[in-house]
Amino acid sequence: NVILRAMGLMTVLVASLAYAQKPDAHTIIQKSVAANLRDWETAPKYDFHERDLDPKGGSKTYEVRMILGSQYNRLIAINDRPLSPEQEAEEQRKFDEMMEKRKQESASERKSRVAEYEKERKRDHLFMNQMVVAFNFKLTGEGKLNGHDTYVLKATPRKGYEPPNLESRVLTGMEGKLWVDKATFQWVRVEAKVTRPVSIVGFLATVQPGTRFELENTPVADGIWLPSHYSMRARAKILWLFTNRQQEDDTFFHYQLAEDGGKEK
Repeated sequence: NVILRAMGLMTVLVASLAYAQKPDAHTIIQKSVAANLRDWETAPKYDFHERDLDPKGGSKTYEVRMILGSQYNRLIAINDRPLSPEQEAEEQRKFDEMMEKRKQESASERKSRVAEYEKERKRDHLFMNQMVVAFNFKLTGEGKLNGHDTYVLKATPRKGYEPPNLESRVLTGMEGKLWVDKATFQWVRVEAKVTRPVSIVGFLATVQPGTRFELENTPVADGIWLPSHYSMRARAKILWLFTNRQQEDDTFFHYQLAEDGGKEK
């Protein structure tokens, strides 16, 4: 009996220690921000394939390569079928023209092109980072997702949040859910949806409930996770009269280090 009681006490102590060591929502989010920054800084070093699904069910697949400082998307399949010889020849012609043009660029032209690419990257990164600022997070549980042990957090709008740009303004009317990998604090999955109308561009347009996006990430190297799937359904009312609906569904795969390391030559 003494041994059983001692074993029971040890079990309680171990369970209590494990509970005490569980990070709170704030710590989880802060560590995930650091992980996301590493991913963002490393992303240009990778080439990958991207499959874009259109609303009618068709698809186009691209080889996305870093070439002389910015990405180039080369079409490689339509509706999951390889290109015909004629289509392949046309894509090769476009590629050759692009390569020649980039090689002949002046220093200022190249700087401008690369700057435009970086501007888009920074805009997308700012939006994702603003999620951390725009929401209050609550740890609601744990679970397994895509083979990863995760913390599950609920996100609700933070009172007093001031969006830094128009894209981030939509966050003021959204709520979401976040799955964070326990071992690496990487985002395994993010879901967000608009729960109340949000005016953007003055009062010319309003993002409506029904707008939502989802993002899934996957490990591609030690300590580095990059997107594997992104989907978005947007519903907006323009000038209070017309409803505009857009949707996007993209899958990313076959990540590999770029031949030039993602740098300019």
